[in-house]
Amino acid sequence: MNPVAMTGLSVALPGVDRPRGLLEPVAPDAAPVDPAALIGKKGLRYKDRATRIGLHLAFAALTDAGLLDDGRLRAPGDRIGVVVSSNLGNADTVCRAVETIAKETTSGLSPMDTPNASSNIIASETAIRFGLRGPNLTVCNGAGSGLDAVRWAGLMVRSGRVDHMVVVGVEPDNPVTRRLVGGPVADGGAALVLSRFGEASPARPAKALLAAGARTAGSGTAPRRPAGTTPGTALRLTDEPDHVPPGEPSLDLTGWGELSGALGVVQCVAAAAWFAAGGAGTAHAVAGGAGVTLLAPGHAS
Repeated sequence: MNPVAMTGLSVALPGVDRPRGLLEPVAPDAAPVDPAALIGKKGLRYKDRATRIGLHLAFAALTDAGLLDDGRLRAPGDRIGVVVSSNLGNADTVCRAVETIAKETTSGLSPMDTPNASSNIIASETAIRFGLRGPNLTVCNGAGSGLDAVRWAGLMVRSGRVDHMVVVGVEPDNPVTRRLVGGPVADGGAALVLSRFGEASPARPAKALLAAGARTAGSGTAPRRPAGTTPGTALRLTDEPDHVPPGEPSLDLTGWGELSGALGVVQCVAAAAWFAAGGAGTAHAVAGGAGVTLLAPGHAS
């Protein structure tokens, strides 16, 4: 069975606007992500912060994959789906609505803000904006959410349900999300496009290959070495850095605040950036009990 090709990448975090930036030190006091600078202000006025950043990420990843040209879709929309991972995405909207109902009854709710209370708002707005009519879902099950989203997207592609899946991992930073996690939130995330192996081409080259995914015993379980590798040959991306064996290369994806549901997607984009920078072997991402193995683009299937 051929692996799934990762054909598009994007990242939007304070101080990082390209995948290679995930391999570099985090810039202190970096400016926040400005979605309007990339996709324009039109249609963003009544969207919440997470949806705005999610649209930014999806636009950039679809463009990188050659599926968007000046905002126009270049492939059948019914063959492209969306999976979004966000644990905190619209928590501020939901809390605001609850407070309004408690104080003023439902008459105080804004008809422009109410749609943002939907748990699937980021994924649905992404599909509507870009005309993506394939499977559409949101995953929000904790630290493993991002990698679970990647695994679900890979399953959709492998099964032939679609030719491409956009995976977006995004979390906003605001007083509500800070209270929920006990500190700053990343206020950004990453996105990638997974494509059928046959869809990769010179015009749409693979950045990495999604080889396998698995569920471990739990978030406190040390990540195992990927099958077929030897010590020192696999990049480790994990939310448990103390579990990285001595001598194993790893990436520290911290410094922006809590990544939560965006973590796994950021890990996968960082792995692709590592391959592009000359990294060899495999990359193994683990977060919240979920795991995926990624291969360099030229790796034999």
